[in-house]
Amino acid sequence: MSCVSVINPFPAKAALSILSNIAEGEERGAPKDSARFLYYSKGSAGELATQLYIAIEVGLVDKGKALHLIDETKQLSAMLAALIKIRKGVVYECPAEYLPKED
Repeated sequence: MSCVSVINPFPAKAALSILSNIAEGEERGAPKDSARFLYYSKGSAGELATQLYIAIEVGLVDKGKALHLIDETKQLSAMLAALIKIRKGVVYECPAEYLPKED
């Protein structure tokens, strides 16, 4: 994520935590564990957005760049929320089917 390089190390821990929690949850192999770690990632996304807002207020980062990263973080958070629903079985994923043409 590009926000790691914006301010070092202010939001770096939260940004890396998003990725690390996704990886850890997927490595555990169970949908329930995956969902739990996706929740942790979503929380870290909120933490990152908050830290970027603070960085703007105290003048540590360019406002335009930070607002762009906040928007990306919010989009990521929405994607995580959708994935959590899938992992928890709230949303049914249709299996991909291939139906060959009949001659």
